[in-house]
Amino acid sequence: MSNTERIPVGIVGASGYGGVQLVRLLQDHPLVKIAYLGGDSSAGKPFCSLYPHLNECVDLVIEPIDLDKIASKCQIVFLSLPNGLAYQMAPQLLEKGCKVLDLSADYRFSNLDIYKKWYGGERQDQAIAATAVYGLPELYRDRLSTAQLVGCAGCYVTASLLAIAPLLKQGLVVPDTAIIDAKSGTSGGGRQAKVNMLLAEADSSIGAYSVGGHHRHTPEIEEICSELAGHDILVQFTPHLMPMVRGILATVYATLRDPGLVREDLITIYKAFYRNSPLVKILPGGTYPQTKWACGTNLCYLGIEVDQRTGRVIVMSAIDNLIKGQAGQGVQCMNIMMGWEETLGLPQLCFYP
Repeated sequence: MSNTERIPVGIVGASGYGGVQLVRLLQDHPLVKIAYLGGDSSAGKPFCSLYPHLNECVDLVIEPIDLDKIASKCQIVFLSLPNGLAYQMAPQLLEKGCKVLDLSADYRFSNLDIYKKWYGGERQDQAIAATAVYGLPELYRDRLSTAQLVGCAGCYVTASLLAIAPLLKQGLVVPDTAIIDAKSGTSGGGRQAKVNMLLAEADSSIGAYSVGGHHRHTPEIEEICSELAGHDILVQFTPHLMPMVRGILATVYATLRDPGLVREDLITIYKAFYRNSPLVKILPGGTYPQTKWACGTNLCYLGIEVDQRTGRVIVMSAIDNLIKGQAGQGVQCMNIMMGWEETLGLPQLCFYP
């Protein structure tokens, strides 16, 4: 396919970390071309003025957000915006014939009452929201293949769900015993200046936040976990900020229904569950994932252990929060929506060390 035949793609909210990751990935994608970069406060600036290292490969100027113009230029639109903005734009873009992938929380919930409880806002797009497909390809690949609107899964949620999904889907654990202890790099907080993200504040320190079910990803995790388990369940989720730029490590604990299961049994079950998921890597027994392995890739590494003494399974999940947890997730969903190879244009090998 020549460059003129490539599918035109737009990114609204291109100036943030999620946006620049999308630019990087889409620039290298063989079947698309970036036709539009949009933003609000950065409108009128050359994209390379924000990210000078891209001076030689991205010559686009960030344009004001004009939905008519976006729709005239693009067949696919990524909304890389703060929560509460995508639902004001997506209905019009869909009406104009665009496929829309939202990287915020706006279209992740099937129940908009839950969304409004955690994120606020008055939604008038219930009919559109009902058509949205949850953007976690390993669990909803079939639905994504016919989707026009995708609400891409959150970063903590992706790491957590990929770790726990086989346990709940196969009924291997007592559901309400699930505990998720997750740790993220500072880039998960975005590019805006925040005191707790300053080097002097975050370096050489680890701290929990939003403890006791107060993190906004908690209801998202619980909604999908409940669907997997077939009934409502609660999950104990505690996030932590780590003194590193990128990466998430989520460690999931749950009580096994059958205390006779051993590690190798579960590794076999996980390999079968993810047999058609090329971006999920099940590690051999005794090997536990590190965020460095996933850095810069769209991979999820899963390590599995069983504590026979406590009767619990322990699953460790490592991803890059900006790639598999955000931009790469969106590209993976796009590939499936378009009927392309799922891994197209997605990095699968980190720079090490």
